[in-house]
Amino acid sequence: MRLAGRRVGVCLTGSHCTLREALEAVEALAAEGAELVGILSTSVSSTTTRFGEPEQWRQQLQKVTGRAPLTSIPEVEPIGPNRSLDVLVIIPCTGNTMAKLANGITDSPVTMAAKAHLRNGRPLVLAISTNDGLGLNAGNLAKLLVTKNVYFVPFGQDNPEAKPNSLVARLSLTVDAVLAALEGKQLQPILIERWRDQ
Repeated sequence: MRLAGRRVGVCLTGSHCTLREALEAVEALAAEGAELVGILSTSVSSTTTRFGEPEQWRQQLQKVTGRAPLTSIPEVEPIGPNRSLDVLVIIPCTGNTMAKLANGITDSPVTMAAKAHLRNGRPLVLAISTNDGLGLNAGNLAKLLVTKNVYFVPFGQDNPEAKPNSLVARLSLTVDAVLAALEGKQLQPILIERWRDQ
């Protein structure tokens, strides 16, 4: 129970194809004793895709965390003044979310939660999943890599031949990345060959 007594925020964003695996990582956090607070992006809480419906993701996250997920900016804003989380994890973190974080845009429950949390100097862990991590979003990734209190679940190219700009975190390392972040450390190695080494 390596996370017993720790209050962990978990944000799901709209890399819909990754949500099932992301929820498995959230379950792993719960199994380590973390007290979880779920947060859904507007995309996840309102968009039906071939991967699932909003209510499905809401129910599954609520089942793991034991409480209804937060889905609005007013609901997450108190995270800052209340200092209510020890660590916040965005899993998966889309390129869109990454770009907003890197450029100070706060227009969704997830970006507001991140802003509110970071104001307290506490760790933010990103588990990226983006088709343009080595394309237009590479500059935003670089900004976040050198941002204080921002850490990453190790990531790599998931399909370098068909999608050479695509980057995806190895979600099985989420717990270890969170534990390292709580100690002010980046789990290493940060760059991995996800597509070869599962």
